[in-house]
Amino acid sequence: MNHTTRFRTTSVPGLIALLISLPAAAHDPIFGVGPHVLFKNGMEVALELEAESADSDNEQALAVDLAWGITGDWAAGLTLPYVFGDEADGRGDIALYSKYRFWRQDSLGLQESAAVFAKWIPDSGDSAVSKQADDLILGLAYGYEGRKRYRWASLRYRFNGENDAGIDRGDRVLLDFVAGWRPDPRGYREPDTVWLLELNGEYGKQARLGGARLPDSGGTEWFLSPGIFWTERNFAIKAGVQIPVLERLRGTQLASDYRATIDFEWHL
Repeated sequence: MNHTTRFRTTSVPGLIALLISLPAAAHDPIFGVGPHVLFKNGMEVALELEAESADSDNEQALAVDLAWGITGDWAAGLTLPYVFGDEADGRGDIALYSKYRFWRQDSLGLQESAAVFAKWIPDSGDSAVSKQADDLILGLAYGYEGRKRYRWASLRYRFNGENDAGIDRGDRVLLDFVAGWRPDPRGYREPDTVWLLELNGEYGKQARLGGARLPDSGGTEWFLSPGIFWTERNFAIKAGVQIPVLERLRGTQLASDYRATIDFEWHL
């Protein structure tokens, strides 16, 4: 049964006006998570490039992401990464994920929606780059998409598993607030640009070994993350960079210098 709630226009002219005034394509944040899902039987293929640096310790990743719209409100997919690091290269842990949009309300030039999602990241990569544990992420996302302005918020909880060394790696909480602005509203067949600014927070619990807390683990980081979302019909480019603005890490840990990503997406 479909529990999604929708506002229905009461006239054909009203419906036409709604379709004309809606954004050219649905959007999601770059580093946070939004409620957007694919249309029924839709396919998304994405190539994702990521880079991060922590105290000059650099790592890059190249991933292929495949998603499928099971229904108009439910999508699932998988991510296949390959990691390049200063210490080692190798096939990263795959990720299997699903998202269900349980609420949606449309009005003239505006769409609001909310979704729940889950991601399972099993220990499946090469030993040199794998985290050597099974992780699970559960979350909730809200989105407000207008003709010129956007807002998103998401909350995620990451259950980090125990690795091969017997270390309980400590769970993490991720919180995201995002604003978007479209300077020049366009039609569906025209190129479209949305500028994004995200505030991404991460809180990590201390890791444990044999029940004892490890002093050099856990803490809080906040990032200010500008980005851009450019689309032309069924093709999109997303790019952004996370800049640390607050770091309170326990003990001696590598502090983040930056994180950057660029994605190329095709909707089929």
